[in-house]
Amino acid sequence: MKNTSYVSSEDKNTKRRELSTLHNNRPFARDMVFVVLSHGKHQTIQAQQLRDDLQNQAREMNEEAPTVHLAHEEFPHPGAWTVFPILSRLSALHGTNSSWVFFCESYTKIILKKVIKYFGKYNPSEELWIGHALYDREPTIIHHFAFIENTQQFKYPYFGSGFAMSNTLLRRLSSRLAHEDFTNREFSIDPSHELALFVWDNGRGPALKHMRHLCLTQQSHCASFPQAFQPCGEPVERESIYFGVKTCGKFHKDRIPVVKKTWAKYATNIGFYSDIKDPAIPTINLGVPNTENGHCGKTFAILNDVALKAKTTPAIKWVVIADDDTIMSVARLQQLLSCFDPSEAVALGERYGYNVHHQHLGYNYITGGGGMVFSIELVFKIVRSKECRCPSISTPDDMFLGICLARLGVPIIHSPSFHQARPSDYAPEYLINQKPVSFHKHWMVNPVEVYNKWFAAVDQQLDIFQPTHRHAEL
Repeated sequence: MKNTSYVSSEDKNTKRRELSTLHNNRPFARDMVFVVLSHGKHQTIQAQQLRDDLQNQAREMNEEAPTVHLAHEEFPHPGAWTVFPILSRLSALHGTNSSWVFFCESYTKIILKKVIKYFGKYNPSEELWIGHALYDREPTIIHHFAFIENTQQFKYPYFGSGFAMSNTLLRRLSSRLAHEDFTNREFSIDPSHELALFVWDNGRGPALKHMRHLCLTQQSHCASFPQAFQPCGEPVERESIYFGVKTCGKFHKDRIPVVKKTWAKYATNIGFYSDIKDPAIPTINLGVPNTENGHCGKTFAILNDVALKAKTTPAIKWVVIADDDTIMSVARLQQLLSCFDPSEAVALGERYGYNVHHQHLGYNYITGGGGMVFSIELVFKIVRSKECRCPSISTPDDMFLGICLARLGVPIIHSPSFHQARPSDYAPEYLINQKPVSFHKHWMVNPVEVYNKWFAAVDQQLDIFQPTHRHAEL
């Protein structure tokens, strides 16, 4: 009995030493697992560079390299970007042989030595998750007006800075997912807020712990930070972009003047599509009656019309479908499109998901208010396809386009530069490191002021180098 007691004590001491190694400033690189939430082949190079950089940093530290997963390669699930569908897989792979799983975007810069240092101050045997905490300043539609009495009480992580879960928390979340019914989680809009709600579990789970070293911008103390978008070349020519603006008679007098006063000044090719022919604008009436919701008939009629125009105007390489209350920057869009090839099937915008936690039932789509961008090659594919016929003119256009693209095997390319809501609907810190392309809605804001604050300067500056052409309403 005495010897048995001695062995048991030694085992406990060993475990304490092992825990001390992890908990007192010195875990190892191999104790970390990094998951890069890359979203397709367009991010392949950036994601691979991040993986190579982490491995090189480990070698410079004379340590075994951490495991790095690239989501688009290793977790090809339509909802991987929401994190939910990959938690169980990660738990099975690493729930017992790692301390932390660190999630980040492909554009996140990580200083491995500092990550190891700062996470060494926490105990991975506890249920913890750590990130740069954001909170809403007011109830917002993108979070379903959650915590309306006090929005500041609830924190959620900024994915661009990265966030980490302890292996203990990861295992418990995986167990929950195995038994929890997800049928009531139809729409995926903001993955960070939705994941935070799930982890918090109405107070039964841990709240997000804020770490200031997971930064919003590059600073000397940072262990990680998001890298700002950089164009991939010269901005695409204005003549190469056709803007199709969806409107209707009741908005001709209040919304269209705002569009013309702001971003439309910088559009070479633009068409205002309405249910009423109005020569003062002028509008294009394609014979599709206005519907209160959906607009599938109108949007697909616009795509057909632009496809015909492109045959006689070969300069058109990109098509943007925007609402009449979309507020955007033409210059920023020109810069962003420098990273894509219009001869490929490209669908670009802010990605939402429908039922994407179920791999074979759900699909992603571009939410329409922030603007939907398509290469002309993809427009031709859509209008020719028998798989892409609106069930009715009032079917939600953005969601049906998501179904259409899924049938065509064309992935949605997500860009955080597009925004379905107003600037005030986002935590200010979320927008700090962005170069927004668009916002949406005139509700309870002055849209001209929004444009002037976020976009006017960059549009005017680029106009110095690319003089404004008189725009053509084609």
